[in-house]
Amino acid sequence: MDQDTSQVQDSPSKKIDQRIKELNDWRGVTLGRVRTLILEVDAEILEEWKWRGVPVWYRDGMLCTGESYKNIVKVTFAKGASLKDPSHLFNSSLEGGTRRAIDFHEGDTINEDAFKALIQEAIDLNRSKKQPPKSQKTQ
Repeated sequence: MDQDTSQVQDSPSKKIDQRIKELNDWRGVTLGRVRTLILEVDAEILEEWKWRGVPVWYRDGMLCTGESYKNIVKVTFAKGASLKDPSHLFNSSLEGGTRRAIDFHEGDTINEDAFKALIQEAIDLNRSKKQPPKSQKTQ
């Protein structure tokens, strides 16, 4: 197997595909749907695979992670405490000063429009905090 083929098979997106398939129950379906909704918001969203197997999504900075546990799929927004949540999706990690999370349990439905709005707000927040490149002075 050449290096290019190996890199494709080991790409973050392929690893996330594999995780969803391995879960083989409602958690895989939920994580797959969450992922689809995230990627529908902005074509420039990047997927990463971090911390021994956690899907992470980025756009001008980290947006959120998607962790799977025995009884929940947890979507943690890196800057969730700074996001407006008019639909009250956040139901976990509410006491933290920075992050906020949504725990999905078996049988839960996803408020897709509100979830996508939260992703867009996270992107907008990242963009607002992004520093423009410093201009270089010529001597």
